[in-house]
Amino acid sequence: MKKLVGPLAVRLSMLPAVQAVLGGARRLARMRHTRALRSFGELQSFERKVLSQNGEDGILRELLFRLGRDRFFVEFGVQDGSECNTALLSQWYGWNGVLIEGDPAYAARLRERYRDGGVTVLCEFVTRENIVQLFERAGVPQEFDLLSIDIDGNDYWVWEALGGYRPRVVVIEYNGSIPPDRFWIMRYDPAHRWNKTLYYGASLSALKFLGDRKGYALVGTDSAGVNAFFVRRDLLAAAGFPERTVAEAYSKPGGFSTLFPAHDGPAVTDPAQLG
Repeated sequence: MKKLVGPLAVRLSMLPAVQAVLGGARRLARMRHTRALRSFGELQSFERKVLSQNGEDGILRELLFRLGRDRFFVEFGVQDGSECNTALLSQWYGWNGVLIEGDPAYAARLRERYRDGGVTVLCEFVTRENIVQLFERAGVPQEFDLLSIDIDGNDYWVWEALGGYRPRVVVIEYNGSIPPDRFWIMRYDPAHRWNKTLYYGASLSALKFLGDRKGYALVGTDSAGVNAFFVRRDLLAAAGFPERTVAEAYSKPGGFSTLFPAHDGPAVTDPAQLG
């Protein structure tokens, strides 16, 4: 067989590279098509657990793939940071951010775990009175990508207090033991510590009410019935997920009726009580 030389040989030698590029383009097109199809479905279809408690990693990765800009997060209520909503972002994707933890032992382990990254760790018990000062101290910009709140108590009141900050995405724990049609908020108590009962946080209905007030759209919850996901309303179209009603978004957590005693204690049960 004669050896090919000249332009034809050059063109043939380039064929594998061309095929690889075309194959990559086809895979990217399929991925985008799949995303487009899934975006019309439930947010829960993107769930994936890597370093989060449940499937939050996958949901947040998808939301921030669409909306993230400055690769900056704030999360409080993270314990030692081994399992939280922002661990994947910082440890796998190199995001910067702020972690706030009130327990000194957990905070020390947090600092050790995140000593080599661009993560600031504050050891502070979060209240609505100090949260703005903590953000200022940590240099949190007024607009950033992700806010994650899970403090087993005053979650509603702390989010409400962050009036001057506009994260693009908010993930916040809701009290799934409260039926979706019921408005319920644990009355504010700056000294509150979770006592392993169902007396904590706020119902999904109450958080939806607060989100509406602050300009955020509820786009879903995780299937474990733990966290609610909100997108800033001016970014809703870019997010590609429809706004959900409380009834549509609510997921009932499993085992709550047997794991913890019933909730009892002072509560806000009507929006009119908020003034």
